[in-house]
Parts: sequence; structure tokens; C-alpha cells
Amino acid sequence: MVSARSARQRELGQNFLIDRNILDVITRLAAVSATDVVLEIGGGPGVLSAHLAPLVSHLHVVEVDGRLRARLAAELAPFDNVTLHIADALELDLAALSPAPGKLVANLPYGVAATVILRTIQELPGVSEFVVMVQREVGERFAAAPATPAYGVPSVLAQLACEVKVLRAVSRSVFRPVPNVDSVLLGLRRVRPGADPAVTAVVHGAFAHRRKALAGSLALAARDAGAPGGMRSGGAGGLRFTPDVRERAREALVALGHPADERAERLAPEEFRELTARITA
Repeated sequence: MVSARSARQRELGQNFLIDRNILDVITRLAAVSATDVVLEIGGGPGVLSAHLAPLVSHLHVVEVDGRLRARLAAELAPFDNVTLHIADALELDLAALSPAPGKLVANLPYGVAATVILRTIQELPGVSEFVVMVQREVGERFAAAPATPAYGVPSVLAQLACEVKVLRAVSRSVFRPVPNVDSVLLGLRRVRPGADPAVTAVVHGAFAHRRKALAGSLALAARDAGAPGGMRSGGAGGLRFTPDVRERAREALVALGHPADERAERLAPEEFRELTARITA
């Protein structure tokens, strides 16, 4: 029989770490030090939090489940360098965190892991290192190379800003409840700022219809958005639509050395910046 607590954990996509050996692996891979300000999203019962706190300058712990507040607070009571945020990480004002974090080290809730990573890349430019526990398929998508089945929007947006690598597989036995999926530790090291809004929109549009050629997918994405059929850079880094995006994209692809009917998964991440510059000029 599944307990009410386990059912709630599964609803929130939470599988808590119970094996303390993996904690040493995580902190070693993250190379945490006494000068680091660390952000942990998905604090759970505080096992990783209590392991991190004595090793760093400051720790921000974010946990969405308010029923864990008392347990987390008790676990973290010995440390005066921890700020506990009972909040949804997808709604919390990350840019307002003080002191500002420089690393993300977390066992991320599986249901929001990809969104959290991409949001952190965009909204916390000061975060330079990420070591996060994620579902294996999510980790493989982030680290995927062009022209592979797993390559897509997360791959491109993450790799435009970071070097991305699956660091190691993790046994299901280190979690409670035991998940039905395999996990990995994913590492990201920032090398440049995240994609601007125009590039992000083009990446999403390019992959919106994976069975279509990139140019056709962009045109369909524009139509789906209620626009006449194209896009051009507008104010504040946004986009406005123009009627010729399909042809502009085909011309841009040829200029980049690709066939005009190339699919999005054949472009390297950096090529999306050049593609965006050409079709929004």
C-alpha cells in the first residue's frame, strides 16, 4: 500500500536522497568551498541541505511542500548561513536571492527539472556551476549532440550558455520512494550568457514540428502563435512576425552551409544564434 506521504511525494515529483555516500559524490563534483553561495532547489527533508550547509558560505534552500517546513527548519537549525524559502521554484524571484548564488547543487524534482535548469541559466547569470540530480532521459537531452534523437530545445538552450556533461549514473536505491526511472548527475559549467529572447523563440519554433524542415517548422510555429507567418526582431529583444520567415530561414540555412530543407536537429547550438541574426535582420 502506498502511504499518503509517498503519494504526495510522487505528485510533486520528489524522490528524496537517503544514501549519505552519494552526498559526498555530489559535493565533490560540485567542488563546493567555504566561499560559495549555493542554491538548492528541492530541499525535501534536508539531507543534502544539512550536508551542504557547513561546507559553504551561504545556502539557499527552496522547497515547495509547506508540510516539510518544520522538518527542514529543525534540520537546518544548527546553521546560521541558511535561508529557507518555502516556495515554488518556478515562481520564486530568483534574481532577488541575497546573497546571490554562484552554484546550483540539487536533487531536482523530476517534474520540473528541465524548466528549473533553463530558468536558472537565464535568470541567474552569476550561477557558473550546476551539479543536479535529474532523470536519466532529462540529463541525456541536455547533454545531447546535434543529429542525435535526444537533441532538442533543452540541448540547444543549455549548450548555448554552458558546457554540459552527464557526470555519472545513480542507483535507484539511494532514493525514497524508489523511483520508477533511472537518474544521473548532470554537470553544467557556464561559459557565456544565456540565449536572448529572440534566439530562444527561434529555437522553440525550429523544434516545434520535429518532422518538418526547420524553415517549415518556424512558419507553422508563427501560424500557431496567431501571426501572419514570420518573425523579425522587435523592441526589447522580442519578436514581431513577418510573412516571409520560411524563405528567410531557407536562405539563412544555405548561407550557414546547410541544405535549405535542413531539420533543426542538424544545427549546432551556436548556429542558432547566426540563424536568428539572419532571419530577424
